[in-house]
This record gives sequence, structure tokens and C-alpha cells, in this order.
Amino acid sequence: MVFEGQKIVPALRNMKQFDQFLRSDYTYGVLLDTHLGQLKGIVGASEKAGKKLLIHVDLIQGLKHDEYAAEFISQEIKPAGLISTRSNVIAKAKQRNLIAVQRLFLLDTSALAKSLEFIKKIRPDYIEVLPGVVPSLIGEIRKETDIPILAGGFVRTHEEVDAAIKAGAAAITSSETSLWKKG
Repeated sequence: MVFEGQKIVPALRNMKQFDQFLRSDYTYGVLLDTHLGQLKGIVGASEKAGKKLLIHVDLIQGLKHDEYAAEFISQEIKPAGLISTRSNVIAKAKQRNLIAVQRLFLLDTSALAKSLEFIKKIRPDYIEVLPGVVPSLIGEIRKETDIPILAGGFVRTHEEVDAAIKAGAAAITSSETSLWKKG
């Protein structure tokens, strides 16, 4: 099952949220907004607690966000997976047998079409759609790619979570801690 049945995948923006995640019943989380010097310790602490982290490569301070950074993280840090807007990072994650999540910003029709072309070539394990509060596009992307969708960005209520799931999202990524309570 996707992320061990988690409907919500906590997105961690700071150490307070990281500590909440470590104490939670969730297995998978997304690490956002960190710097290179903290990365190994954070992943180590999560593994010790039985947690699995997906690292958002584009948001790591101190690394260029390219396939070389992905290679370094894969070999030295060994997370459960990588998230990126960059197809070369996603390709490297797949090559290293990590969970590969292509982040997709829904800006306009043209950007969506171009992104879908890359996604069909790379075939990430998941697509994270932002903002995640556009159910019609979640369904369209899921149907077009046949790749599980994570909905993120601006999902702030349980009703929005339910709408995204109903539209075809496999799970929601959120830093909104009020949504982390399992229901």
C-alpha cells in the first residue's frame, strides 16, 4: 500500500515539527527546509525512531540541486526517497532505488503540458501536485500518467484532504500539524 496506508504524509519545515513527527504514529515524512550540515543527523534520528524520510533536494541549503547532489544524498545520507522539481534528480533517485517524487507546480496549461511530457519519460514513483486543492487537475494528471499523486500546498482542512483523496490523490503532504492527527 502507498506509504503504509498513510493518508497524510507530514511535511517537516522545522525541528519542532520533526520532533512531533518522531513522536507520531506516522512512518513516512517529507523533510523540507534544512541545510546540509543537519541532514545526516536528521535522517539518522528518524531511522532510529523507525521513520522513513523523503528529502526535498531543492530545499537543502548548501547543495546545488542537481544529479550530483542526488548522488551524494543517495550514497551518504541514504533516505527513503527524494523529491524534486528537476527530472535529472528524479532519474538519479530511480537509478539508486529510492522513492522518486517529481514535484509539479500547477502554474498554467502550458506548464502542465510540458511537465507531463517529462513525467512520461522519467516515470517517477509519485507526482506531488501543488497546489493540492485543485481536485479536477489531480484527477486529470492521475488519469494522464497512471502514476500515484501526492497533493501538497494549501491543503489546510480535513475537507480539502478528503476532496483531494476523492479526486484520486494517494496521499496528502502537509506541514499543517492539525492535519497530522489520524482520523
